[in-house]
Amino acid sequence: MDTLRKILRRSVVLLLVGAVTGLAQLPVAPGGNPLPRRSAPQMDPLRGGMPGGGNFRAGSGGGSLVQGEGGILIDEDGTRTARQVASHSTGTPEWTNPPGFEKDVFTFARIMFKHGGEAPPGARGWGRGPHLGWWVDFPDADLNFSYRLQQMTSMKVDPDGRVIRLTDPTLTSFPMIFMEHPAYILLSEAETSALRNYLLNGGALFINDFWSTHEWNIFEAAMKRVLPGRTYTELSMDHPIFHCVFNLKGPLQRLQVPTIQFWNTDHNWDDPNSPPLQRVDRGVGSEKMSVRAWLDDKGRIMALVIHNSDVADGWEREGEDDRYFRTFSEKISYPLGVNIVFYLMTH
Repeated sequence: MDTLRKILRRSVVLLLVGAVTGLAQLPVAPGGNPLPRRSAPQMDPLRGGMPGGGNFRAGSGGGSLVQGEGGILIDEDGTRTARQVASHSTGTPEWTNPPGFEKDVFTFARIMFKHGGEAPPGARGWGRGPHLGWWVDFPDADLNFSYRLQQMTSMKVDPDGRVIRLTDPTLTSFPMIFMEHPAYILLSEAETSALRNYLLNGGALFINDFWSTHEWNIFEAAMKRVLPGRTYTELSMDHPIFHCVFNLKGPLQRLQVPTIQFWNTDHNWDDPNSPPLQRVDRGVGSEKMSVRAWLDDKGRIMALVIHNSDVADGWEREGEDDRYFRTFSEKISYPLGVNIVFYLMTH
């Protein structure tokens, strides 16, 4: 982890210069698509391999198959990279790095975890509940963000991404890891211990896209097992993570990103009588976005949690709706994502 952090620190000046102008210069096709992109293939994943060498074996490994977004099947035992899984949106970008940069890159590493449990009455529905897991927004969010990060900055970024379990012996090769929809996460003792050691020894965890007070309480209980005796800190807009590359403007609530399927296009931030940002109820306590962090003894962010916002949908769905792209992907999701990577990797 220390080697990659040093490489990123050496890139500070170029990253700042590149990112300030990056979004305005993106080659965007109608609908907000960056080019080139690999289109979503039409195939039966039960009958053949997926791009990148992934193979799905129905019923193997005692249930290693999970169904991701768009009905795409993911073999948890065989999937190692985002590139192995088919796009369920508008396709994913392709790029290569010059020879010699294979290890000197930032790799977007998503954590694979078990999830489950029972939701109380009213806590299950479209966009919430224990049926949603680590695979939400995967692989499109991972590859789109990785592409934009390389395009907008001086960083070299792994074009395949990684999917990894907390108990994988290579976990410490990745200075930042990502979790999505962790509300009903089920961590074994081994996973709990591995995550604790990773965070206390310099690793950083970025968490996104879960909603309501009920889901927060379940997640917080899991974090208390990971980091006993510690609690989170609320981050306000004066924290440098909101200004270190892109100078994001507050108030914080204006950085909330709706899931595209639930987005209420009639919402107007400037009108207090405007309808809500999202057209569905995502549970009690889901209206207000918050950014919270678990800190180590020196004040370094070990875990950064964005609650009640779907930042990764702005990455995943950028090519589906031009207005959504311009409103959320371009102005919030990508700038905030770049800031988070830069800050966590250099502090």
